[in-house]
Amino acid sequence: MTVPLSMPAGARPARTLADALIAERPASSRTGMARAAILVAGGAALTALSAQLAFPVPWTPVPYTGQTAAVLLVGTALGWRLGLLSMVLYVLAGAAGLPVYAEGAHGMGRLLGATGGYLIGFVLAAALVGRLAERRWDRAPVSAAALMVAGNLLIYAIGVPVLAISLDLPFTDALWSGALVFVPWDALKVLLAAGLLPAAWRLARSPDGRG
Repeated sequence: MTVPLSMPAGARPARTLADALIAERPASSRTGMARAAILVAGGAALTALSAQLAFPVPWTPVPYTGQTAAVLLVGTALGWRLGLLSMVLYVLAGAAGLPVYAEGAHGMGRLLGATGGYLIGFVLAAALVGRLAERRWDRAPVSAAALMVAGNLLIYAIGVPVLAISLDLPFTDALWSGALVFVPWDALKVLLAAGLLPAAWRLARSPDGRG
């Protein structure tokens, strides 16, 4: 990995984009705890905002949103620990009554209902892509795309069975309505991430912001 020219002598190389943009601090220090709290809260807030960006499409009554993309980007940028905590905060905020789920939904009914599997999947997927990012998967186009695909598949692997059980649907129907109809939108997000994540790393490494 190329060490930024502005990195202090003896500092360890950044593991995540958050480390590259906001220098990591000892977790036990006040600044380290404040940094972690800000990043966790910021990731949850970004996910909540993205969940409200709905794009209706003619082939399904369920709109496409920016929610899943935000989940995976937060996990990738923060790493597995902070990414997981950020999504736990997001899920608990919605369960507690804040209108942060897709299209302003909230409440324990959502968490324990048909779409609850996707919410749990968000937590686990953020941890997965965060760990892959720490292993530098987000620094090249092909591996960044693979990272996003892995995160999406994990969300669906948990969300679709819960959807089928909750609504008493045949698994094939749940797979179609809960996953396959979103493949075009997911593919677009994967392509964007494959370009944007490595580009963000190039910018983060450059002290003048020109890559």
